[in-house]
Amino acid sequence: MSDKPEMVSGEETLIFPIENLTETFTAGHIEGEILIDLSLGPIIHHLYAACEFFKHTIVLKTRDRCIMELKRWLDTRTGAFHWGHATQLYVDIQGNREQLQDREEKLRSAVQHVIKCDFEKENIIEPLDLPPADCIISAGLLDVISKDHDDYRRNLKKFPRLLKPKGHIILMGITDATYFTVGKDKMHIFKYDEDFAKKALVAEGFVIDCCKVRETKVLSDLYDYKGVIFIAAHKK
Repeated sequence: MSDKPEMVSGEETLIFPIENLTETFTAGHIEGEILIDLSLGPIIHHLYAACEFFKHTIVLKTRDRCIMELKRWLDTRTGAFHWGHATQLYVDIQGNREQLQDREEKLRSAVQHVIKCDFEKENIIEPLDLPPADCIISAGLLDVISKDHDDYRRNLKKFPRLLKPKGHIILMGITDATYFTVGKDKMHIFKYDEDFAKKALVAEGFVIDCCKVRETKVLSDLYDYKGVIFIAAHKK
């Protein structure tokens, strides 16, 4: 996520998820002791809205580099990515006059653990044993690690074991995409649509509470997605 003001997809990849997460959590239906975040890369902007509603946040990452980058930000070390632009967006959306530094410190305090996970295993956190979560947030990860429809379903199948009975899941991603570009590298994206995402969740025993899709208004040679999706659901 670029911190440049001219970031062409900022309204879709930053504002859209922050607005929907804020609306979802302030409605009061999703809260509790433990939140697990299973998201792409070292992103944290989507957690600002969540840290008010859960006592503990556990972040799971598939790559050591992402863990290193996130811990650098958590420890306020030199060279950490500057997330001030995302913090400012959250504060603006909330209409809150709270200082940016206070908001970032709240999030840093909420993140209790950053742990590596492995989707090649049935239990992605093996050999660790974590307490079941009240809610899982996953932003963009399934889009990148899944090769096809069956692979997406196999990966999604590993989420429920991390949840409490009647726990919630929030999925965010991009629809009808095949690639996005990071620097000079073109990265694979699994192509799916709203209907597939909802059916995959229902097949795993979830009830869809909310689904919103925003079509992209921006054309760029950095990616080819058609829209961004936000789904909130709970286990039966």
